[in-house]
Amino acid sequence: MEAGEGVSSATPTEEMNGAGNLMDFLDEPFPDVSTYEDFHTIDWLREKSRDTDRHRKITSKSKESIWELIKSLLDAWSGWVVMLLIGLLSGTLAGVIDLAVDWMTDLKEGVCLSAFWYSHEQCCWTSNETTFDDRDKCPQWQKWAELMTGHTEGAGAYVLNYFLYILWALLFSFLAVSLVRVFAPYACGSGIPEIKTILSGFIIRGYLGKWTLLIKPVTLVLAVSSGLSLGKEGPLVHVACCCGNLFCSLFSKYSKNEAKRREVLSAAAAAGVSVAFGAPIGGVLFSLEEVSYYFPLKTLWRSFFAALVAAFTLRSINPFGNSRLVLFYVEYHTPWYMAELVPFILLGVFGGLWGTLFIRANIAWCRRRKTTQLGKYPVLEVIAVTGITALLAYPNPYTRRSTSELISELFNDCGALESSQLCDYINNPNMSRPVDDIPDRPAGPGVYNALWQLALALIFKIVITIFTFGMKIPSGLFIPSMAVGAIAGRIVGIAVEQIAYHHHDWIIFKNWCRPGADCVTPGLYAMVGAAACLGGVTRMTVSLVVIMFELTGGLEYIVPLMAAAVTSKWVADAFGKEGIYESHIQLNGYPYLDVRDEFTHRTLATDVMRPRRNDPPLAVLTQDSTTVEDVETLIKDTDYNGFPVVVSRESERLIGFVQRRDLTLAIKNARQKQDGVVSSSVVYFTEDAPQLPASNPQPLKLRRILNLSPFTVTDHTPMETVVDIFRKLGLRQCLVTRSGRLLGIITKKDVLRHMAQMMNQDPESIMFN
Repeated sequence: MEAGEGVSSATPTEEMNGAGNLMDFLDEPFPDVSTYEDFHTIDWLREKSRDTDRHRKITSKSKESIWELIKSLLDAWSGWVVMLLIGLLSGTLAGVIDLAVDWMTDLKEGVCLSAFWYSHEQCCWTSNETTFDDRDKCPQWQKWAELMTGHTEGAGAYVLNYFLYILWALLFSFLAVSLVRVFAPYACGSGIPEIKTILSGFIIRGYLGKWTLLIKPVTLVLAVSSGLSLGKEGPLVHVACCCGNLFCSLFSKYSKNEAKRREVLSAAAAAGVSVAFGAPIGGVLFSLEEVSYYFPLKTLWRSFFAALVAAFTLRSINPFGNSRLVLFYVEYHTPWYMAELVPFILLGVFGGLWGTLFIRANIAWCRRRKTTQLGKYPVLEVIAVTGITALLAYPNPYTRRSTSELISELFNDCGALESSQLCDYINNPNMSRPVDDIPDRPAGPGVYNALWQLALALIFKIVITIFTFGMKIPSGLFIPSMAVGAIAGRIVGIAVEQIAYHHHDWIIFKNWCRPGADCVTPGLYAMVGAAACLGGVTRMTVSLVVIMFELTGGLEYIVPLMAAAVTSKWVADAFGKEGIYESHIQLNGYPYLDVRDEFTHRTLATDVMRPRRNDPPLAVLTQDSTTVEDVETLIKDTDYNGFPVVVSRESERLIGFVQRRDLTLAIKNARQKQDGVVSSSVVYFTEDAPQLPASNPQPLKLRRILNLSPFTVTDHTPMETVVDIFRKLGLRQCLVTRSGRLLGIITKKDVLRHMAQMMNQDPESIMFN
């Protein structure tokens, strides 16, 4: 047996039996029994039964006095209190991050003279000299070249601005990677693969710790502001889970029970998505569909409450100044038509192909980073990628701005008041101009110019994101994926619009596209493309569609979004079942048993259990003939996580299972507190002490730490069933018997190795480090 396997809880009968026995000093459970080592798997069954015992105790006590009743009520309410605190803190952090990113992104280009802490937009809001057409220009906002040399135009000013843009970007990313390296190594990446692994019952100490919570928001602001192709959405889920972990430590109900703690973390993940996208319902569905392993109904309600509080807090801060929760809110005025499903489905195909390409290329690059010298220079890598990104991004106005603003512009419909290049259409002079419903018009030179720049931006984003995701800085994937899709979608949208305008007599356009009507909305295509690409990379479906329509407010466009999301999932699944998060879990070798994987091979428990044919026999303890010294030697010589207890080595009849950590602590405790316990004392797990000669030292009773109901299967159980049991019950190990005789043991790691072997992968890649 290996690290990461464990035991189920003590039953009430043995508690009664042990009571009143002097040698059973474990009546007062000593500290640290049944806590877990780092990089081990928790035992869900044991944690659940411990929580049930705790609950039973509280309920029976609550009838004794008013004080106990109040305590039981507080205990019942503690879950909701934790949710409230998570919502408040993650909402506040998200609001502050949004404001800081806004300001620091603009700082790369210039500064506000009236108040340096204002972003470009805020600076020109407060100005009296701003005109509507030039709403981005106001005397209070000066670019760096203008501030230093007094010139706004010309090659000199452009070069100086270019140089300072790159310099600021390098400074921000250098600060981010240095803070991560020095203070919180776990603050890098998006955090979702690790959170999925933690929620499946694995322990990574410090991953959700206080340092990570302090450093990740700061480095996230720096990383996003540096202009790298990454988003803040994934890391916000990690930050929210850190908040959840922090508040768990305030209540013993959660801090002492790993399974209960994971229920809170599932809800925290929902709050994280809720503030990342301003999509509370999408957040709950994301937690259910994408990250959670165990999601009871109670957690669903709590997630809903946490997401609500978080969204409400963010709305009170109002970081975007538009009284919305999100940056991308859009209002389209035209319905969509059946014929448009064809380009929507084509965008879905593009999303699936891009998802597959991205996952394969990114995993290959990350594997290269792990196995070559590249991984030894994380700071250099971040600086190199930032330098290249800034150098290539500045000349193109679509890549120079922050990715969120780019997506926002691509989603927007061209109204009469839009000043963007994308809205440079040739107007018909004798057209009466209602503000809402502008008919389709021929594209002007600005639109063709914008299309070229967008095509270059698309290629740039596709390539650079592959190298950015997975570096040693906080990096989310949602926004870059959406940007790729939105650019592709907008290009397709403008193409369809122009074809419809110039060929409105074609049979497909005849029914719905009359001359002078507004029939195609390019912004909608951008929205559908964004959903398709995000779906292709993450393989989300339901939560993705809900997040997209909450994000944009486009309720009547659910069908196009669903069509694109399903198509992209089908196309991407044709090339490989794993999404980007599952691929990163595999790459890092985390012990994650995916509920969605199917096990179809016809192997039996006896093929997987250990010991194998040429292995040494299984390390076991006997019920009443092992001495303290034997136990200590066994613990010293092996690194197994627990030991089966049998009647005798001859009969090999199974009695129970005892955990290594509990054994070590019990013996250490007994030597300190109990007189007469020496190395030659006999350890017994039975009810009554064995008959020993009078000259023998006092025996040591350890029945209380013995699990009398370990999970067992027979040697002919199909592995399909065993895998199912491991998944659904969250086991760490199960014992293999034949007619009550112990034959061997199967641990979670053995199951994962066997599954890897069956899929022709390297079984040694499943590790606990």
